[in-house]
Amino acid sequence: MKAVVLVGGEGTRLRPLTETRPKPLIPFMDRPFLHHPLDLLSEHGIEEVVLSSPYLEEEFRAFLKERGGSPRITWITEEVPLGTCGAIASARDHLEDTFVVCNGDVLTDLDVTALVALHRERGAVATIALTPVEDARPYGLVETDAEGRILAFREKPSEPVPGSVNAGTYVLEPRALDGVPEGVPVSIERETFPDLIARGEPLYALVSDAYWRDLGTPESYLEAHLDALAGRVAGVSTDRPHVGPGAVVEAGAAVEETVVVGRRARVADGARLRRSVLHEEAFVAEDAEVSGSILGPRSEVGAGAEVEDTVLGEGARVAPGAAVRDERVEPGRSVS
Repeated sequence: MKAVVLVGGEGTRLRPLTETRPKPLIPFMDRPFLHHPLDLLSEHGIEEVVLSSPYLEEEFRAFLKERGGSPRITWITEEVPLGTCGAIASARDHLEDTFVVCNGDVLTDLDVTALVALHRERGAVATIALTPVEDARPYGLVETDAEGRILAFREKPSEPVPGSVNAGTYVLEPRALDGVPEGVPVSIERETFPDLIARGEPLYALVSDAYWRDLGTPESYLEAHLDALAGRVAGVSTDRPHVGPGAVVEAGAAVEETVVVGRRARVADGARLRRSVLHEEAFVAEDAEVSGSILGPRSEVGAGAEVEDTVLGEGARVAPGAAVRDERVEPGRSVS
C-alpha cells in the first residue's frame, strides 16, 4: 500500500525555526520529526510514500539520504505550492489503488490499519480520521450521521465548543481526485471533500481517541515534547530529561525532567533549564536560566542570561547577562 505525506508548507506559524529548515524536518526528541509519521506508516504496512515540496527542497534531499529503510520514498519536485489536494493530485501517476494521506506536521499514534479497514468495509471514496477536542475554534467541525457518514464540514465556531475535528489522516480512492486540475493549488479540506459530498460520493469518518497534536506553533511544538516526556505518546519512549547523542550536561547544571537536550548540545555548569527544547549544538552558558523556550540549532545563551517563553532561530545569540522574554529571535541575530 502507498501513502502521500504532505510536507510542502512553509511553516509560517513556527518561525523563526522554519526560516532555515522545513517544518517536517524540525527536530522532535532530537531527530527530524518526519521520521515519526514515516515510522507509523511503516508499522501499518505502508510500503511506499510519495513526498513533494517546493520549500527548501535541498533540506529534504539530505534527509532522504539519511533515512533509508521502510517505507521507500518517491520524491516529486513541486515547482510551486499546490495546497493539500494539489500536492496529492501531482502524485496521481503513482497512486493506482487505495492510498493513505497524512500531514507531515502532526504527531499521532493513530491506528492506520483500523482506518483502512473501516474505509474498505464502508466502500468509501474517502475516510477521514477525526479527533475529539474541547475547543473546536481553531479547526472547524465535521458533521456525521449515526453511521459515521460525513454530512458537512462546518466553519470554525466563534465560541468555544467541543466536537470532532479533522485529524489530518485520510484513506482515499484514486477517483477522489477526479476533476482535480493538475498543477493548480487546491485544498482537500475546503474544496475536494465538500465537492465529493455534493456529488453524493460516500465519505466516512473514524473518531479516534489516539494521541494527536498539530506541531504548527511554538506552543504546540513544546507541548508535544512535554507529552512525550510524560509518556503520553505511544511509540515514543524516552528518559527524562532527554539528552541526545553527543550532548553534554555538566554536573553543576540543573536540568528538569521537562527538558530535551538535542544532539551535541551543551549545558554548562550552573545553568538552569525547565520546560524547554534545545536543538542540535545549542549552547547554554554558565549560570544562564532558560524556561518555556526553544533554542534552535547552534544558538547560544550567554553566561547569566535569562531566556523565557522565547524561540531562538538557528545561530541566534543572547548576550551574557541579557534578559529575553516572549521573543522570536531571527536566525543569526544577536540580542543584548
